[in-house]
Amino acid sequence: MKGVQQYRPRTTRSLAIVSTCGDTSSALSHVDAIERLRMAQDLFHVPVLLNEIVALFADQTVGVLVDATVGGGGHASALLEAAPQLRLLGIDRDPDARDAARIALARFGDRALVVAGTFAQLGDVVREHDAFVGTAPLVGVLMDLGVSSHQFDEGERGFSFRADAPLDMRMDPSVGVTAAEFLASVNQHELVRILRASGEARFANAIAKSLIETQPRTTYELTSAVERAVPMAARRRGHVATRVYQALRIAVNDEEGQLALGLASALDELSVGGVLAVISYHSGEDRAVKAYLADQAKGGCTCPPTLECVCGATPRVVVAKASARLASSDEVAHNPRARSARLRSARKVAP
Repeated sequence: MKGVQQYRPRTTRSLAIVSTCGDTSSALSHVDAIERLRMAQDLFHVPVLLNEIVALFADQTVGVLVDATVGGGGHASALLEAAPQLRLLGIDRDPDARDAARIALARFGDRALVVAGTFAQLGDVVREHDAFVGTAPLVGVLMDLGVSSHQFDEGERGFSFRADAPLDMRMDPSVGVTAAEFLASVNQHELVRILRASGEARFANAIAKSLIETQPRTTYELTSAVERAVPMAARRRGHVATRVYQALRIAVNDEEGQLALGLASALDELSVGGVLAVISYHSGEDRAVKAYLADQAKGGCTCPPTLECVCGATPRVVVAKASARLASSDEVAHNPRARSARLRSARKVAP
């Protein structure tokens, strides 16, 4: 995009901590601030496709950008730095993410606001914070799907098989049912469907039966139940329970429903000329995003594809590229978690 150069974060000066006249309170406050900033940077994943995201939004006109999964503030920081004409409303359902983002974005002052919310609540959140948005147009929405590195790496959240923990998996630990509670209520037929949707086709029935029978309450119990259902000789490369964890996380957090509602809400809220960008990490998410954007590019036309449109549908977006953008080999080498990232984007057009 014209006028956009590769994003390179500015070098920050190291902070000296000095104690004078025996008063250590100021020094301690600096230590605390630095430590909290370090933790915020360390806990959350390195933002993927960062240069591509900056290129999509940096040349937008004066207005407000919504980062609907602000996480640790990585994308948000880069966008605010590269585009001084923009303000940013950061939304996340994870309270740890919101804390980290507020620390990371503090240097931008009143140009950034971080609040609680989900994809499905995007429109309501924008309207609830009209004092921040004001009369400015909403010129962009970024949705970075899936789970952050922080959520995987914090063992007590129950997202990963790497540590034994209560089987939780909620992105917002204050609401909804845990993964253990979900398994206690779901029937085997529905569980099979959920597992197959995440790619666990061959052993979905056996795994579902094992989970229903054992009723795991911890991550190790879940992993053991999966291992009992899948013969050693049939195990593919990678951990045998990976897709089961993914399937349960998606179900517990209603990620499919949230994505569908979030896409529709984002497009409704965007001003004409605004950009919607979505980063997905598994094939089911990417298919849903691709299908939604393709449908909106046709205005929801239901006419047979071999005939001229006669239903009066009006395109709502122009899709930037037919195929998804992928991380470069250099980015993957530096950040292996970027390997599965897929970026799709579209620009809203006048009806």
